[in-house]
Amino acid sequence: MKRMLLTTLLVASMAAAVSAQSIGEASALYNAKEYKASGEMYDKALAKGKDNPTDYYNAACSWALAGDNNKALSHLQQAVAKGYINLSHLKQDTDLNSLHQEKRWKTLVQDLEKKVATLEANYNKPLKAQLEQIYKTDQEIRMKIEPVQKEFGPESPQMKALWEEMAKTDEANKKEVVAILEKYGWPGKSMVGPQANSAAFLVIQHSDKETMEKYLPMLREAVAKGEAAKSQLALMEDRVRMNNGQPQLYGSQLRMNAETGQYELYTIEDEVNVDKRRASMDLEPLTDYMKRFGIDYQVPQALSN
Repeated sequence: MKRMLLTTLLVASMAAAVSAQSIGEASALYNAKEYKASGEMYDKALAKGKDNPTDYYNAACSWALAGDNNKALSHLQQAVAKGYINLSHLKQDTDLNSLHQEKRWKTLVQDLEKKVATLEANYNKPLKAQLEQIYKTDQEIRMKIEPVQKEFGPESPQMKALWEEMAKTDEANKKEVVAILEKYGWPGKSMVGPQANSAAFLVIQHSDKETMEKYLPMLREAVAKGEAAKSQLALMEDRVRMNNGQPQLYGSQLRMNAETGQYELYTIEDEVNVDKRRASMDLEPLTDYMKRFGIDYQVPQALSN
């Protein structure tokens, strides 16, 4: 029985890694505007037992853009059934515009509105509103980085002023979030909803070394209870390890190479198995993640005996 159990766990782990790879490929095909191929790749991955509602939602987007409304709506229904609740994003997402005249779309939106209303009845609404405003300020200033850098250059006075503005914003946000954490603990999804929940992570992730280390155990506890995303924990674990000069586990952190002036991966512990760890934390394969930064990367292969 023990050997059978170990074999089963190994097969499950391998299946999760393969599924994560397929999801990453599906996402890359979507980015290349190959929507039908993307939808087909999502279907292959989802057939292997993926339960992440976001994957079903993204599959729906690919199928809607590919012109298959029936498949798109079926995937959306699965996404909602598995816990997708971002109603405002659903309504505003232009990928799904072709579905708006479908009867099933209207029924799905009405059902999700009722579900969200039931969930929000138990939310701490003032805290939710406070954290969503913090989320907005955290993200708005970061959205300015790329256009300012492109127009004026990374060493320009404009970029220097933006970094200074960001530091002030981050410090103000940190004071608010630390006060929230000290009063309520980690504001879980069942308390404030997913976006407000993400705000706490973003602010602490953007803070100083001591603050991250202090509240990392609180995030670990929230993830263990299903109140925060495993992917958030992976990113914070990596950043704390990097700040302490230790190799990262999940490959989420990059650093600037002083000699080349280019970004590169910070050192990874047991790099051969990094995608297995990433899959366990609901992260895409590292090759696909690095493509987001314009870096061609392949996970090293294990040396044969």
